[in-house]
Amino acid sequence: MYTNELLAAYVNDPDTWDEMYKYPEVREQYRGVVDFMQQLSIEELNRKEEQARRLFMSQGITFTVYNSGEGIEKIFPFDIIPRIITSSEWNYIEKGIRQRLKALNLFLKDVYNEQFIIKDGLVPAEMIYSCPHFLREMHACPVPYDIYVHIAGIDLIRNNDGTFYILEDNLRTPSGVSYMLENREITKRIFPDLLPKNNVRSVMEYPTLLHRNLVSMSPRQTAYPTIVLLTPGVYNSAYFEHTTLARLMGVELVEGRDLVVDNHRVYMKTTGGLQQVDVIYRRVDDEFLDPLVFNTGSLLGVGGLMSAYRKGNVAIVNAVGNGVADDKAIYTYVPSMIRYYLNEEPILKNVPTYQLGNIDEREHVFANMNQMVIKKTNESGGYGMLMGNAATEEEMEIYKKEIVKDPRQFIAQPIISLSSAPCYLNGQLQPRRIDLRPYALAGPEGIEIVPGGLTRVALREGSMVVNSSQGGGSKDTWVLFD
Repeated sequence: MYTNELLAAYVNDPDTWDEMYKYPEVREQYRGVVDFMQQLSIEELNRKEEQARRLFMSQGITFTVYNSGEGIEKIFPFDIIPRIITSSEWNYIEKGIRQRLKALNLFLKDVYNEQFIIKDGLVPAEMIYSCPHFLREMHACPVPYDIYVHIAGIDLIRNNDGTFYILEDNLRTPSGVSYMLENREITKRIFPDLLPKNNVRSVMEYPTLLHRNLVSMSPRQTAYPTIVLLTPGVYNSAYFEHTTLARLMGVELVEGRDLVVDNHRVYMKTTGGLQQVDVIYRRVDDEFLDPLVFNTGSLLGVGGLMSAYRKGNVAIVNAVGNGVADDKAIYTYVPSMIRYYLNEEPILKNVPTYQLGNIDEREHVFANMNQMVIKKTNESGGYGMLMGNAATEEEMEIYKKEIVKDPRQFIAQPIISLSSAPCYLNGQLQPRRIDLRPYALAGPEGIEIVPGGLTRVALREGSMVVNSSQGGGSKDTWVLFD
């Protein structure tokens, strides 16, 4: 039995944009993959899938689910059928992300300094000051090159008419890039001839680009600055990623206990004595970075770190306080920021979003809750979310009460029909919903976006939730040359 029978049996929802099929034909960018698959038997495809699973297992490619009751680490599910993006689609995405990041960076600089956007009435002051991630400690704090967002993971979805939308901006400690890199490595192993034959652009230069940007942030003029990756430790959900990136960049992986501040400078403890640290790529949240300034009980950070930062003796990547720009309640103002700071129309659209602090918008949402997704403004990973079309009346009533208590902490969006892509599941080709997280790196030379990103997949049938913590998986993401 050959895979052309699987392809013939593939049925996608006609009301959903399918990345591979424009019924009744295969989209041009997928033709090479489909032709290749049709030469494989089901047994060969099963062997490829098993090989991928074993590679993930042997290399320890994991993430952590804290509330699953199944132990700590889980293997990250990987689907062997790639998601393919054309060159023209990518050019459009790239332009839109560059524009958005420029505006968000200018917003962060403004909101922590002159606050013109508040004075001019585009963003209400109470919306900023009520954000738990707006840090007064960052007011008038000098930031190297005025770059606040060095690394961004911008989540994109595609509607049923093929339009791309920005779902959210991840500007604090965006995760997932190691899975993008590992997915490509696994694809090379199981389909060694497929990538070159299909003219696929590389994503493997990401660690080199990141390291170059980190070097450029050093406050000391030295050819070889000391760079460290600060991790919360082995129990963090993204610890696999921290170890991977530190290894690929050739930098030290440290925890808070490995660092000390003396005379407003940060030092790393080594067997040869203290070594001054120039750049910290931190994967520790703001509130745990410095127990002398933020959470006094934190064991993850370094006492005195903020004083060294303010003095300009160490660079912190991403900048402290970025969370005010990726708060889901602030998200609604990003198109206005683009117009205000850049005098341009937004290239990539926002998903329509309701502010539940607005009584009229709240009443509209409550009346149409079964068509809405309700999100907490400062949760991530799919937590604190209600999908109205899958919720019971009782669950909706509980959420309504929570919203009324503190409407600032919630937004609502109409449920968008995410695009689907074929996945090889249980010996069949089945459509599953997907999103895309491209990774952008900003440095003194500008913004670079690796051609691809992490395509996340809602593996549960009928689900729109792609987060790994909620049962999602991922695919290799191909961007084609012209």
